[in-house]
Amino acid sequence: MKRVKIAEILSQPKVGETYLIKGWVRAFRSNRFIQLNDGSTINNIQAVVDFENFDEAILKKITTAASVGLIGVLTESQGAGQSVELQVSEIEIIGEANPDDVQRTVMQPKKHSLEFLREQAHLRFRTNTFGAVFRIRHAVSYAIHKFFNDKGFYYLHTPIITGSDAEGAGEMFRVSTLDPKNPPLTEDGAVNFKEDFFGKAVNLTVSGQLEAELAALALGQVYTFGPTFRAENSNTSRHLAEFWMIEPEVAFNDIHDNMDLAEEMLKYICQYVMTNCPDDLKFLNEREATEQQSKPQNERNELGLIERLQFVTANDFQRITYTEAINVLVNSNHYKKKKFQYEVEWGTDLQSEHERYLVEKEYKRPVIITDYPASFKAFYMRRNDHSEPGKETVAAMDILFPGIGEMVGGSQREERLDILKEKCAAFHIPEEELWWYLDTRKFGTVPHAGFGLGFERMVMFVTGMTNIRDVIPFPRTPQNAEF
Repeated sequence: MKRVKIAEILSQPKVGETYLIKGWVRAFRSNRFIQLNDGSTINNIQAVVDFENFDEAILKKITTAASVGLIGVLTESQGAGQSVELQVSEIEIIGEANPDDVQRTVMQPKKHSLEFLREQAHLRFRTNTFGAVFRIRHAVSYAIHKFFNDKGFYYLHTPIITGSDAEGAGEMFRVSTLDPKNPPLTEDGAVNFKEDFFGKAVNLTVSGQLEAELAALALGQVYTFGPTFRAENSNTSRHLAEFWMIEPEVAFNDIHDNMDLAEEMLKYICQYVMTNCPDDLKFLNEREATEQQSKPQNERNELGLIERLQFVTANDFQRITYTEAINVLVNSNHYKKKKFQYEVEWGTDLQSEHERYLVEKEYKRPVIITDYPASFKAFYMRRNDHSEPGKETVAAMDILFPGIGEMVGGSQREERLDILKEKCAAFHIPEEELWWYLDTRKFGTVPHAGFGLGFERMVMFVTGMTNIRDVIPFPRTPQNAEF
């Protein structure tokens, strides 16, 4: 008999049909009622066992976390809490679970802290919270691929091992086969990377953008979706050493086209999750609401999880310049009453508290900020022709979301070879290291633009999880590479 998934049965229940289901026991009450889950849905199916028809030895093996196969007839439920239940005629014990072992794990049927769940990341998928999070993570991933595919983009796989630093941050993981205790040295005592595997010093990538630009200047529009790495010694709730990035690049797009594309994509993702993940979203929405009740009134979210998703889909994003944002912040009562922790002045980067104020207090909608000072933006961003003397700006954009702050960062790229060379010199980037990037500006250069979306930040937003370590299966952070 062919196994049927619980999600399929519950979505279209056919009373009177005989089914084979397999899954893990969430609870077994009174030697009669089995709550079974197979991961296809957050909802359990109730299976009813007439204990007089089965050996006591088999019933003793039906414990929390054990895996079983059940055959039975679907009937209308006689009890509260479910509309249908399975009247069991056959039981197969697939994998036993010792109750004493279960008591020390996250599978013990009680509420656990997220910190404890992280310590058992190999088992936390079994909980309702993380089952919901990772089903939604899949849905967000699929939505992104579908969005770009339907718009005629080409999916590009960019290198994970690279000799370039797209961001100029220098916080990269080195990849080497040299003996760390006795590496070959040059005459001046430096490590001789010419004898390394690739014949040069290489690192794990921080971005696929530069390579994506090369493809966009031939294929028209491409996107990357891959792992990126930052060797930043940060233990905040918003940083990982290994995370995933989505980076589209489009030839002939300017900064305004770039904003349009990013806004359309973000709305599409939120709507896709609301449409296709209603049960998981409802559970996470209720979970967040319960947690909010334990917080002081002034620390609670103004909007619930589902309301925040609707907040994105229902509103046009507010578009302002960096200069306008600074003026709004400086003239706000929040600033005058010294409620900001960080100073606000033209020429400094905005902090998360400033970004959230603009979204949640001032405009009450997602905000796109453009035309940032060139002083703290990357070398590849296009210099604005309309910059004021002494206040050079670039055609950059950040998209700000409630509760998160920056969700997307992007720009129109500098397509003019002479200016790009000037910027390489200003950033102390040797032209010979990026000869291939500069070369594309010699053969039919065109305006082009793109942006980066941190995948885990997007998953945080649509699940309501407040720590980025809880939206990636196995987080990589300083001093932590378990599992």
